[in-house]
Amino acid sequence: MAATIDVPGAVDEPRLAGMRLSRGAGRGDAWFGGVALAAGVTVLLVLGLIAVSTTAQALPAFATQGPSFLWSTDWNPNQGRFGALAFIYGTVLVSTIAVVLAVPVSLGIALFTNELAPARMRKPIAYVMDLLAAIPSVVYGLWGLLVLAPSIQPAYQAIADSAGTWPVLDRFFGGNASGKSYMTAGLILAIMITPIITSLSREVIAVVPASQREAAMALGATRWEMIRATVIPWARSGIVGSVMLGLGRAMGETIAAALVIGSSVQVSTRLFGSGDAMPAYIANQFGEAGGTFRSALIGLGVVLFVLTIIVNLTARSVVTRFDLRTRGA
Repeated sequence: MAATIDVPGAVDEPRLAGMRLSRGAGRGDAWFGGVALAAGVTVLLVLGLIAVSTTAQALPAFATQGPSFLWSTDWNPNQGRFGALAFIYGTVLVSTIAVVLAVPVSLGIALFTNELAPARMRKPIAYVMDLLAAIPSVVYGLWGLLVLAPSIQPAYQAIADSAGTWPVLDRFFGGNASGKSYMTAGLILAIMITPIITSLSREVIAVVPASQREAAMALGATRWEMIRATVIPWARSGIVGSVMLGLGRAMGETIAAALVIGSSVQVSTRLFGSGDAMPAYIANQFGEAGGTFRSALIGLGVVLFVLTIIVNLTARSVVTRFDLRTRGA
């Protein structure tokens, strides 16, 4: 049996190689952490610079109008009055219509593709959704203006005539109906954001562990009970994130909304009436604007920026509360 002799001062080559590898990996982690930190800080800096620069250019309008810029409906550039409430209202209303219409359809398609559809149908459905997401917004807008608005106006009017006899429904569906309206803009935006929400939700649902599904089915749950109890709670954060991305697309859409919303500066609860939205009005008027009018249009962009941040923060807070409640915290 051979004896092992420890020689003082001898170098343990395997241990030395391991130490070198460990030091190299530590430097790589440090470099990666620094790059990731720099990327995150860069994003925050860009957002901060956007907010500061646009706010600085909008200051003349903010200083002239004061707080009434947000809650006044009096928008008259010729007389130097700029009240943005009508545009804020139109943006929120149209985006809400789009999300209400798009989310159930998007989640239905995503769940069907992942949980119910045969394997041979899944790739074609995913391909069609990706193709719809790649269509330029101006194409949707032109289709809405030339095809959807004229063809759907009689249906709007029929609903308005029927709803005119109901005390509450008349406030939302009564009156003269126009093809270029809040509802048409909401429909177009719903069609535009459905592929986005569907694609992201499908990817999130696909990563739900199979063991979660199998455990629910083994306990005797039906397929719908399995989806409701395991798939949706597991993927809730990702689904909300996809909805927020779709909402951001709807709130910031310009050309499609500008073509079908009607371009009427008013606050009306009648969904079949014409109105306007912040991005659509900016796109229509910015090229010919100057002076305080231009500052007011930039101010609309600042308001849209802040509104988007508020919506995202609110959604994230809601998701966090749901997750804590689910974990029993």
